[in-house]
Amino acid sequence: MWINMIFNYFRNRKLMAKLMITYILVTVIPVSVLGYIAYKQYTMSIENQVGEYIPKLLEQANTNINNQLNDYKALPDALYNSSQVIEVLRKDAYQNNSALFRDEFLVNGTLSRMYMTSGNPDILGVFILSKNRLFQSAKQTQVNIDIENFPSFLGESIDLNGGTEFILPNQVDLEFEGDSPFLFMMRELRDYENQENLGTMFIAIRLSFIEQAMQGLTRDRSPSIWLTDQDGRFIYHSDPNMIGEIDSQFQHYPKVNGSFRTTDWMNNDLISTYKFPSMNWYSFHRIPLRELMKETNVVRNGTIIAFIIIVVLSSVISVLLAWNVSNPIKKLTSLMKRVEKGDFTVDLPMDKKDEVGMLANSFNSMIQEIEYLIRENYQIELKQKDAELYALQSQINPHFMYNTLETIAYAVEEDEKEEVIKMVTLLGRMLRYSLNNKEKLVPISLDVSHTKDYLTIQRFRFEERINFSITINVDQERYLIPKFILQPVIENAIKYGLDRSRRINIDVRIIKNKDDNLLIEIADDGPGMEESMLKKIQITLSQNPMIRDSQYGLLNVHTRIKMMYGEQYGLNIDSKAGYGTVVYLLLPLEDNLERKGVS
Repeated sequence: MWINMIFNYFRNRKLMAKLMITYILVTVIPVSVLGYIAYKQYTMSIENQVGEYIPKLLEQANTNINNQLNDYKALPDALYNSSQVIEVLRKDAYQNNSALFRDEFLVNGTLSRMYMTSGNPDILGVFILSKNRLFQSAKQTQVNIDIENFPSFLGESIDLNGGTEFILPNQVDLEFEGDSPFLFMMRELRDYENQENLGTMFIAIRLSFIEQAMQGLTRDRSPSIWLTDQDGRFIYHSDPNMIGEIDSQFQHYPKVNGSFRTTDWMNNDLISTYKFPSMNWYSFHRIPLRELMKETNVVRNGTIIAFIIIVVLSSVISVLLAWNVSNPIKKLTSLMKRVEKGDFTVDLPMDKKDEVGMLANSFNSMIQEIEYLIRENYQIELKQKDAELYALQSQINPHFMYNTLETIAYAVEEDEKEEVIKMVTLLGRMLRYSLNNKEKLVPISLDVSHTKDYLTIQRFRFEERINFSITINVDQERYLIPKFILQPVIENAIKYGLDRSRRINIDVRIIKNKDDNLLIEIADDGPGMEESMLKKIQITLSQNPMIRDSQYGLLNVHTRIKMMYGEQYGLNIDSKAGYGTVVYLLLPLEDNLERKGVS
């Protein structure tokens, strides 16, 4: 009977209520069961996962520590760069104390410069014990160490045999700045000429480099991490008070790389270990299993909260939104994003006659119209730019022509026949080059030759106040550049650089950069420009030249390059007041042989 009551109650509900109840019944029960199963599997596998990746992290940390130790082992090698120090270490006796004091001052100062002030904060002290002499430089808080109170056994009882040995903190009764725990590295110094023993070098190294290597193991948890030697003595411990002590459980730990679980009734921990491959050191990581279970609880609670939120939101969305409306809207949105990026080839086929269908048809018509207008406008702009280029090629700056003819007239009056012939020849070549409009791209050599003619005429005019050099590190006959690409930039440099400067040097460099593009640098040592003016020019260059009235000069060159090759190419400028200006032209490598089909 109660089933009928429930059925009748459900049957008489509104459609929205029916959808929500049905969705919850169908979704909540299976998802809850799956969530519970997933949670149990997660709690069972978390220990295995941690047991697998912690040893890998220990291996990486050990590698980093070992690399750092190798770097420290190489530190004494720098001492051989000082011939004065080596000569001091070779001495066996002194005639007076003043000579000894001078040598101590020399060596101590060298140790300080090489090691203490070199930017490595982990070096606490450097000592050299040589033939009953002690040289030192250290960050220490106690009184200065002398030969009598220095731990002499370090140089006597350990046979270094030309190698390096590390001494643990508890074996050395020394105190440094901040009372930091440290390792004591011993290195035998040998004469590179006869391999005789020059002494023993000691470097006190702060243990912070081990702590930094272990940082990846302490993230998001608070485990215990330590390093021991083969006897179980703590070299490093996350609890600094344990450094130098003996690990009472060391003998019970397996000496294999991996993880194991303790079975102590008071402590249920997961311990991971990894042995250093190059020395008898071991690294350990211990974390209580209850800490691992905290993560599963967080995951469980987070999953429950996320599940509730998702169910509620999904129930509301499933009622409010119909699939036959949302899906076309999503498609339309995706196509609009493509249109924003410049893709006007999109199309949204729709055979519906409702509002969504009308919207799709209007969208398709709008895109077609926009694409048509862009193409039409682009063709107009291309024609305008071609006309501007033709005008630029068909005429030489009237001021330049007037000044050149005036210079020629002056040379005629002075009966300087050779200069007149040269200038007339150069001017004729420039006119012939400018009237040749057959090719938009020319070999580098042609445009460089035209530029040299222009600069040579300017040198005649300004009486050698202009110096120039052109360096080409590419095949100038093989590669092509746009015609008239160099002269406008150089003309701009002379116009704004020579008026306020007695002399100007212009250096042109044409190279192939690392991206296999052609880079042209045009540098001058003129007065340069203020930062505000430079920013103004850079903003002008960065704007889309298609929406501006193109001007001759730098903007014309920049516009032509971008229109020919794309937005990734163009002109850039750098300048500083009082230091000159550099203009960079970035072009693709246009291979004339490839254009002609020559292999």
